Amino acid sequence: MRLTRRKLIVGGTLGAGALVVGYWFAHERDRLGDRTMFAAGSGEVALNGWVKIARDGGIVVAVPRAEMGQGVHTTLAQLVADEMDARWSDVRVEDPPESGVYRNVEILLDGLPFSPEQTGMVVDGAHWVGRKLMGVLGVVATGGSTSTRDAWEPMRLAGASARELLLRAAARKFGLPQGELSTAEGEVRGRDGRPLARYGDLLAAIGELAPLADVPLKTPSAFKIIGTSAPRLDVAHKVNGKAVFGTDVRPPGLLYAAVKNCPTFGGSLKSVTPPAGALPRGVKKIVELPDAVAVVADSWWRAQKLLDDGLRIVWEDGPNAKVDSETLWREYESQARSGARKESRVNGDAGLLGRNPQRLEAVYRAPYLAHATMEPMNCTAKLDDTGLEIWMPNQSPSLMRYVAAKAADLPQAKVTVHTTLLGGGFGRRAEVDLVRQAVAVARAVRGSPVQVLWSREEDVQHDYYRPMALASLAAALPPHGAAGAMGDAIAWDAVLVGQSASSQFTSRLLGISEPGDPDPNSIENLPYAFGFHRLSTVVPVGAVPVGFWRSVGHSHTAFFDECFLDEIAQALGKDPLALRRELLGDKPRHLKVLDTAAREAGWGMPLPAGQGRGVALRASFASIVAQVAEVAVEGATIRVKRVSCAIECGQVVNPDIVKAQMQSGIAFGLTAALYGEITIKNGRTQQSQFTDYPMLRLPEMPEISVTVISSKEAAMGGVGEPGTPPIAPAVANAIFAATGKRLRSLPLRLP
Repeated sequence: MRLTRRKLIVGGTLGAGALVVGYWFAHERDRLGDRTMFAAGSGEVALNGWVKIARDGGIVVAVPRAEMGQGVHTTLAQLVADEMDARWSDVRVEDPPESGVYRNVEILLDGLPFSPEQTGMVVDGAHWVGRKLMGVLGVVATGGSTSTRDAWEPMRLAGASARELLLRAAARKFGLPQGELSTAEGEVRGRDGRPLARYGDLLAAIGELAPLADVPLKTPSAFKIIGTSAPRLDVAHKVNGKAVFGTDVRPPGLLYAAVKNCPTFGGSLKSVTPPAGALPRGVKKIVELPDAVAVVADSWWRAQKLLDDGLRIVWEDGPNAKVDSETLWREYESQARSGARKESRVNGDAGLLGRNPQRLEAVYRAPYLAHATMEPMNCTAKLDDTGLEIWMPNQSPSLMRYVAAKAADLPQAKVTVHTTLLGGGFGRRAEVDLVRQAVAVARAVRGSPVQVLWSREEDVQHDYYRPMALASLAAALPPHGAAGAMGDAIAWDAVLVGQSASSQFTSRLLGISEPGDPDPNSIENLPYAFGFHRLSTVVPVGAVPVGFWRSVGHSHTAFFDECFLDEIAQALGKDPLALRRELLGDKPRHLKVLDTAAREAGWGMPLPAGQGRGVALRASFASIVAQVAEVAVEGATIRVKRVSCAIECGQVVNPDIVKAQMQSGIAFGLTAALYGEITIKNGRTQQSQFTDYPMLRLPEMPEISVTVISSKEAAMGGVGEPGTPPIAPAVANAIFAATGKRLRSLPLRLP
């Protein structure tokens, strides 16, 4: 076995893990929690760390994942409700307290440098250590399409344990053997099936009973709520205005801060000249930060007005003032040819590269992209003698608390983080820049809560962008029209150049040098059975800040891979769908998803002139998605008319939410495919608003059909992100089918 950097990293992980194993045995938190954790209000009793019941029969479920529109509050509550035999109309959710019991283990495991299909001692060992390490660290986080995967066992266990506790309470109350009792629809029933008590009637009988962790879970055939499209729990409050997002927070005495950040990456504040005389009415303070200026006032409008019109701000541009996109692209092209490469994946017979007579080469590009969440970035902070309180939309209260404590020079026990609903996340709200900035401003107005809110311009120009990336792709092929199976005859050789979001995130969070390793999900093995497959990576350390963006590395590598595969099909004289089917001969799950999407799209049926269909397949976040896009081209105008999507994500918890996430992912990906582009000039972002960073609009939304393939045998996959990667290549391939023009750069533009 070749010793690669990846294996060294994993070996280091195992070594580090060995050091904490002893600590873990003493300190790892269980996943059930006890009855004292989930604070019970008047007329409520906690059954474990995840569930409490009310006297009126209401069931309150602790959901420790951020609701950002993806439906996680509903999906995770379904896991508990089903195991409890609850009535769905009785269920509501609350945020749990800060505790490692609610940790997300899967989000760390997904960050390990393995493809999902890889097995063996190294993989198993790394996963074992990862689970134990997260048991000690207890990081609560939402991301990577891991929420339901991670919650699948602990939240079902919480529901089953709660149900068992209620049965014990009923046996105590009625003096009956527990074996004669059953549960259904929020009731305990006797041997004859007649109701004995609603769950809320058993509060007094629960007494000091402790929850049991060793209780059996239902088999899939017994599910009644899991697998159904239970109505979403967050909709009513969003309709009636009770929903609280970050900008809705209003603690007493609230002040508002508008911010102007240094426009160049890595620049700093040189000087601020305030207006002559007294500060304008309502303005409380001008706060100078190392790389920004904040104005605090009694309204955000007054603060922003002074920033825009009343201050003379001089910036120190710093070392990156000459960075621009065109130069970066030339550097990437050079590094693809002769940069310091790391072989991330090597499989098969390298001799095919020399033996095959036909050579195919192409260079693909994907630009930087902003997150452009509907709700601009914000954080509210209050610092006083009692400690620090934070209110913000965020994807990891654990990280926000850790960073806020350091920024305020306080122990973490003195910091409280309240997570509001998120008006979009997409990875941006995992970043800690807003909490650092809000704490710095709160220091300047100690004793008063202050809401730091960025304008849309600041949001777009100071994002942590999806990395720009370049792929230099080559294939060695048999002659056009060659007979026989193509899989063993194709050699695929790729070089991927791009910054690493995970490497930079680690550097920012811990204050260390960038590890310089590619994002793990950008180097996953392709599902296709090539005779030879090699992926080499070059990870430049760039001045432009990058971060996690919906589907991370898959968002651009799917475009590179699936478009180049269509080029291979053309070179071989093959139908693109037929070639994929050949190359998936040993992947029945992938093949079923591909065939389903193609059948729903009417693949092979004739289309009018100027229209075409394109197909793309991507396995990501433990799910498999195929999409067929139907596109009409008129001159330089590209109109996506229809998208047929199929997904296989293992056991489905809520089919409607899965479909909604596919639709959402397609809309998000179409925006990037047709419009998304952040360009850099003189060390700063050129775009600033939806006028020059446009979004897909309602009239442009295609007709979308989604087929959900449920598999109770396959491992559970995620759904928040897998809908995004296939859409750009499907559209690009459809444009080629319609026009014969191959577009290799995003966004897709016809001359």
